[in-house]
Amino acid sequence: MAEKEKKVRNSENAVQRYFRETSGELRKVNWPTWPEAKRLTGLVLLVMLIVGVFLAGIDYLSGALINFVLGI
Repeated sequence: MAEKEKKVRNSENAVQRYFRETSGELRKVNWPTWPEAKRLTGLVLLVMLIVGVFLAGIDYLSGALINFVLGI
């Protein structure tokens, strides 16, 4: 009977332990400063724009090639 109670206690505390450990890990995170976050956000947006234009170009060229091959 004691083992059964021990298992119940461990399962009840698992959620509490998860949140306690998670909050402890989040305190260790080195968060970026506001200027750093703005700069990195701009960089991400720029890279997304470049990749989007590149993929649009590939899409257009492959569509034109298929149309040329099929004679459409």
